[in-house]
Amino acid sequence: MGYKEVTPKRRLMGRFPHGSDLLQEINKVITEENILSGEVRIIGAVTKAVFGYYDSESKNYIYISKDEHMEILNCIGNISVKDGKPFPHVHITLADKNGNAYGGHLMEGTKVFAAEFVIVDYGDSKLERVYDETTGLQLWDI
Repeated sequence: MGYKEVTPKRRLMGRFPHGSDLLQEINKVITEENILSGEVRIIGAVTKAVFGYYDSESKNYIYISKDEHMEILNCIGNISVKDGKPFPHVHITLADKNGNAYGGHLMEGTKVFAAEFVIVDYGDSKLERVYDETTGLQLWDI
């Protein structure tokens, strides 16, 4: 186990544009603001959702797509550095019109109906992602 203490430097609050790609919008903010470690929280709704499940045997993501209006029940993630650039690792839980819940790793292709966000910047507490042979994932190097 490894960990480090971090202190919030600032919080950004805002709203992503209707029809935009949710993951691309998160990337845009953290890149423009040069956020190298932090967290993200989002509430709202989407008109299309694309999320993934990591198959630990094949070490690949399996994509799931829902082309319908869905409420964002929870959308949280962390921000670190991968390949020298800010990288958001975000999970999303959604509900359809019948209250059925779906979720996984947020992928490009998720279209915003309405989305309000809070992004917390931890300033100089930079976290780097490196390849982990055991899992096949890029995990924090702490």
